[in-house]
Order: sequence, then structure tokens, then C-alpha cells
Amino acid sequence: MIEYRIRPAQPLAHLFEVTCRIAQPNSDGQVLALPAWIPGSYLVRDFARNIVSIRAQDDDGPVAIIKLDKQTWRAEPAKGTLEVVYEIYAYDESVRTAYLNESRGFFNGTSVFLRVAGQEQAACLVAIEAPQGDAFSEWHVATTLPATQVDARGFGRYRAENYADLIDYPVEMGEFDRVEFEVGGVPHSMALCGEHNTDTGRLASDLQKICEAQQTMFGGTPLQRYLFLTLVKTQGYGGLEHRDSSALICSRKDLPPTGLGKATPEYHRFLGLCSHEYFHLWNVKRIRPPAVAASDLAAEAPFRDLWAYEGITSYYDELMLLRAGVIEPQAFLDELAVTLTRVWRTPGRFRQSLAESSFDAWTKFYKQDENAPNAIISYYAKGAVVALCLDLQLRLDSAGKVSLDDVMRTLWRRHGSRDEPVPEHGIEAIVNELAGCPCLDFFSRYVHGTEDPPVAELLAAFGIDANLRARTGLMDAGGPGGGAAASSNADLGVVTAQEQGREIIKMVLNGRAAEAAGLQPGDELVAINRQRLVPGGLDGFLNSARAGENWQLQVFRDDRLLEKVLTLGEKPLDTWELILGAKAGDELQARRQAWWS
Repeated sequence: MIEYRIRPAQPLAHLFEVTCRIAQPNSDGQVLALPAWIPGSYLVRDFARNIVSIRAQDDDGPVAIIKLDKQTWRAEPAKGTLEVVYEIYAYDESVRTAYLNESRGFFNGTSVFLRVAGQEQAACLVAIEAPQGDAFSEWHVATTLPATQVDARGFGRYRAENYADLIDYPVEMGEFDRVEFEVGGVPHSMALCGEHNTDTGRLASDLQKICEAQQTMFGGTPLQRYLFLTLVKTQGYGGLEHRDSSALICSRKDLPPTGLGKATPEYHRFLGLCSHEYFHLWNVKRIRPPAVAASDLAAEAPFRDLWAYEGITSYYDELMLLRAGVIEPQAFLDELAVTLTRVWRTPGRFRQSLAESSFDAWTKFYKQDENAPNAIISYYAKGAVVALCLDLQLRLDSAGKVSLDDVMRTLWRRHGSRDEPVPEHGIEAIVNELAGCPCLDFFSRYVHGTEDPPVAELLAAFGIDANLRARTGLMDAGGPGGGAAASSNADLGVVTAQEQGREIIKMVLNGRAAEAAGLQPGDELVAINRQRLVPGGLDGFLNSARAGENWQLQVFRDDRLLEKVLTLGEKPLDTWELILGAKAGDELQARRQAWWS
């Protein structure tokens, strides 16, 4: 058994002090390591960089401990119990690491608990201590880590079955509000940490419906309880799944105020985030690939099916809002149009396949640079599009007898519920089996190849009109027109941002006017046709121009003034708009209703 103690260092200064006690250390010297990454975030994070001090002792006194590599230490042979004490710098407010100040504390086990080599299967006891002082008298603990002996505020002793179990329980400590509800007889709750003005009744009701819709699809739940840990900020968005909880960040405007009627786009987005992380209970945390299941988190664990775990989940997160009845059909279609638009505006989809995007997530998707749109495609966004098309194709080919729902249920029954990893291409094999005929062409073209799937044709078969159009302006992300029709067809082919009162080119898209003229990322646009360009004013110039028109651009590059001459291109048709077909017959409407029910 391994015993850990974690407490805010005194005085409170963004430091957690952690003690790891090993009753039976290795007689040749004990190796300890901190993970390099956290499941659900496919990038090496090097959590060990936050260890600012470490020492060891045994029953006789100090024990030498040396660092072997960036995340591993070795303590010399100990007499009796080996105790390792170290401090963790905790000042990362993301959902991935650890954070501590006078307002709250948060940590994921991957960033604070050393792994004891050779004893990964040993039970782990954890003592969570409160910060000292009256200022912290209202602090409580929120976690699903099983408690063995805690006080009324949740501070005290907890137990995990083994190290892998231990690091899958995020912990929040501080003052927070609880929103509680029940789904299928299982208690669920959300801990809201931070200033907010939320209609908690509305929030609980909507979350209950979403979770119930997902449990209904899978035929039950593997849970004894579930917890959404939610940090509320002025601005923020993100989430990370765990086995029976999730860590979320949202903006205050994302939460529903009292008296809210129809869901706002911001609240819709937050519910989608909750839906996404909850769906991961099945798809990722239990239906999972061998590379992740076997990893000790010390190095990358690449695999080619990541699109199916994140992309399929991204498809279902919005669909479940519709099935739960918390959004209207058109809101679902509008969000789907935004996802489609994001993919169609990425030239990299013709260079990198979905399978390659999955495998290269460690080195490309999470390490994007100014050329990213030209070189890569998101396994989230295109994965969701491919999942949509696969679902619709299965429903059409089987006359409604088989769907992606059936694929997910089969994956759950054969793999997730038995804790048996899904072999590479195992998802494709199940699709082929349930379809009754090989779907090799589908996967070859849209997963392992770089073709665009037939979105418009498939949606039309479900009574949905899918139209590709040019964007109406820089703020048009897709959906219902983005405002009025485009006043100009002129295209420059850049992505810009305003930085300290300057208009900076961040990305130059392949095959467009800016690339042909030799513009490059980092150039500062200062004038167009010798007229000064104010930050944010590029849209105005484009709206008054026409494709084929010549422009003289004055730019600063490394503080040198350059002039570039270019011929404006024509706006590409890269923006999707989806609407319910006004003339959809009974058959199409019935097919659509079966999909959405």
C-alpha cells in the first residue's frame, strides 16, 4: 500500500506539499516518476517540471535521491519505510494540471502523485489536508475519489484501488455551489466554483435530460455517481474527461441566468461541452484503444483511431442536446453547419488524412504553427463530419435497421463493459459486420484518404437542405447566412489578428492571392492602395472590392516597409448553411425523426 498526503504549503504560495510513504520500498533503491501526459490530452506536458524541491528519508534519517531523467528519480536503498517529500508549483488554471491560491485549489493526480515503480497495482491511501487559518474555514472538497474517513467539509482520507485509479480523480477544494440531480437512480452533481448568477434549477434540469439521453442510448450507466467540476471565469472554455467525473472551465455568460427562455448560443455551447465530456464515460474512458490502455504515461502513445474517440464524441455531443430536447432542431443544424464550415475552410484536409491526424496529434495538432491550416486537419471537427456521414450512410443502406448508435452499443458491450481495449481498425470491423457488407470504400476515402465526404447528398436524404456559399464577412462562421448576402466576392486569403493596435497576418492560406503575392505570417498590414488600414478594417476594404481587382499593399516586415502587388481572388465556397427542407415528404421526415429520436 502506498500512502500520500497532499496539503497547501504554508504560507499559501501556489505550492502543494506532497508526501509519498512506501512501506516496502525496493531493496535495490526505489524509482519514482511523474507522468508526462494525462489521458484525454494528447500532448506530452512534462508535469515534473513543476516539482521545485524533493527529498527522501527513512527510519534512520535522510536518504539520497537523484534525478535520472526529466521525470524520474531514484532513492537509495532505505531502512524501513521510505518517505519522499516534494513541493509542486501549482499555478495552471487549465483543467490539466494543478492550481492553488487563496480562493481555490485544484489538482489532477497526474500532476501531483509520483508513481512508485513496481507497485503500480498497490492500493493508494490519500490524505487531503485543508489550508490553515480562519480564512479557509468555508473551504470544502469536491471529488469522486472514494472517501474512507473525512470530515463534514470533505477533508481527510481517501482510497484508490491502484495508481491508474488514483490519477483519474480530479480534486477541487474551496468555496463552491453544488447543483444536484439524479439520472437512472445514480446521483449526479456539478460543483460551480467562482462568481456566477445561475439558474441552478434550469441547469440541473437540462443536464439531467442530456445525461439521461446518453444513458438511454447505451442501455444504462457504469456509474455509482458522477461529478462535473466547473470553474467559472470571466472568459474561459475547456474540459477534460475522467472515469466518473469531468473538469470544466466556462465563462459566466455561458451559464443560464434566472428567467432564461430559449437557450442562448453561449449556454448551448456550455451544454455541448458537458455533453461531450459525459459521452466520454463510454467512448474513451471505457471504450479505448490498446495504446492508451497499456501506456504508463511516460511517453507518447500514438494511434490512428483517435478520430473515432474524439470525432464520434464531438458528433454526439450536439446530437444528444437535440435528443434530450434542450435545443431546437435548427439550433442543432446551425452548430453542425459551423463544424462543417471549419473543416471546409482548412486546406490541410487535402494533405493530411483523418487517420494521420489521429496518429500525429502529439506532434502536429497540439503544436500548431502559422502553417497549420495548410498542413493538418482536426480529428475533432473532421472526425465529427465523418461520424455524421457514417451514421447517415448506415441508416440509408440498412433502411433504418442499423446506425452509428448500434456501432457504439456493440463497442460498449464487447469492449467497454469488459474493460477490453478495441484493437486498431476494430471500429471499422464492427461497422462492416453490422452493415452486412464491407464499408471499406467509405473508410478508404474519408478516413485513410483525403476526400470530402458527400455531406449534402446524405443530408438531403433526411430532408435537410445543405448549401455551400461564400462567407459574408470575417465574422461569418457558418450557419444561417452569417447576416446579409456577401456584398463582394473578393478574397485575400489570410487570417489576421489585432495586436497592440496593429493588423498582423497570422496565417497565409495555400493557393490564394496573398500567397501568390509573397505575403507571409508576421507581416503587419499598414495600407491598402496607399490608404491607411486601421486594425479591424480589412473586412471593409474587401467588401468594397471585386475579384480580379489589383491591390497595392504596404506592409512592415521586420521593421522594413515593403510593397506587394496582388490580384484579389474569388471567395471560395467554404461556408455551410443547413435548413429543414420545406418540401420533405413523409418518408424523409420519418427518416429524420428516427435519426433525431
